[in-house]
Amino acid sequence: QTFEITKDNHIRGDFSAPITLVEFSDFECPFCARHYPTLTKIFDDYKGKVRLVYKHFPLSIHPNSQKAAEASECADEQGKFWEYHDKLFENLAASGYSVANFKQWAKDLGLNSGKFDECLDSGKFAQKVKDDFQEGSGKGVNGTPATFINGQLVSGALPYESFKQIIDSLLDK
Repeated sequence: QTFEITKDNHIRGDFSAPITLVEFSDFECPFCARHYPTLTKIFDDYKGKVRLVYKHFPLSIHPNSQKAAEASECADEQGKFWEYHDKLFENLAASGYSVANFKQWAKDLGLNSGKFDECLDSGKFAQKVKDDFQEGSGKGVNGTPATFINGQLVSGALPYESFKQIIDSLLDK
C-alpha cells in the first residue's frame, strides 16, 4: 500500500527516515496498548531510521475510542499530540476512559483547558477521525493495531522481533 505522508500527519521520528510505519490504532484497544512499548523500543533502536505515522481507527466495540481520538486531535491543536497519545495509552488500564478523564489529562499536560474542553465538546475533529478510519478500511485494515511498514501490512500486536526482522530486511536493501 502507498500513503501520502505530509507534515499535516502525526509523525514521530525523522520526517525523511527510510522506514515508514503507518499505524492504524484505537486508543481504547488493549492490543494497541500492548503494541505501544514495542513501537517505543523500535524508536530507541532505530533512531533516525524510522518514522511513525499515527492514524485513527476507533473500533465500534470500544465505546470511548472515538472521543479519545478526538481528544488527541484537540491536544494536537495545542502542539501536544504525542504527549497526549502517550498519556492515553499509559492510562488505559489504570483509569478507564471518560470525557472527564480526557479533560483532566489535558490539564495534567498543561493544555489550555477552556480551549481543549470546547474543542472536545464540539466534536470539531469527529470527521477527521472518521476520514482516517475510512482510509484504513480502504487499505484492508479490519482490526487494530494494523501497521504498514513501507507499505507492507503487519496485522496485530506482534512481538518486537517480528518488526525488527522486517525493518532490518528493508534497511539491507
